[in-house]
Amino acid sequence: MLPRSWFPSELAGDLVVLRRHVPANLAAFRRWYSDPEVARLTRYQEGPMSGQEVERFFEVRALGPGSLAMAVHIRDSGRLIGSCAFSQLDGDNGSALYHITIGEADVWGHGYGTEATRLMVDHAFRVLGLHRVALSVFAFNERAIRSYEKVGFVVEGRSREAIRRDGRWWDELQMSILGSEWLATPRAPAEARTRPEAAVLQPLGGG
Repeated sequence: MLPRSWFPSELAGDLVVLRRHVPANLAAFRRWYSDPEVARLTRYQEGPMSGQEVERFFEVRALGPGSLAMAVHIRDSGRLIGSCAFSQLDGDNGSALYHITIGEADVWGHGYGTEATRLMVDHAFRVLGLHRVALSVFAFNERAIRSYEKVGFVVEGRSREAIRRDGRWWDELQMSILGSEWLATPRAPAEARTRPEAAVLQPLGGG
């Protein structure tokens, strides 16, 4: 279980606001993860999740204590459009895995996912004191790869022909960003607009 103080109540950017998930967000998860295109971009398995799979996923990954998950809302309208999370947070080694899904296809390509990722990465390095954030992405998900590269992630490896999709084999890319890289770049906001649940966090070891 993660310390409650690791969870911000809100992270605000120019385009999006990240807020803690609430049980009512399950309806959006059901819609997103029943979309064949979302499934194609995010799952190893063919086809969307079943209803029961979505419910278990939501309970564990959105509401559960083992991952730091935030709902992505458009700032101007408050519309819920996706979810992003850190999992496998390792305080001893200062690392975490990052995940994001923008489930509303009509807002793809508008920069919402990129800004959400920037807000989460900034929280990881400036507030949690992490040393490294990593992720994996299928090689055919070119839009996601471009978004991660804009934030500062670099490809550090690949699992060759790890997934069969659209009638052919594709690599899975491993990408990461280090705290030293993030803090040295002008991409990092000078001051995050954050409303944490706890006033101050001690940096984690290795950060």
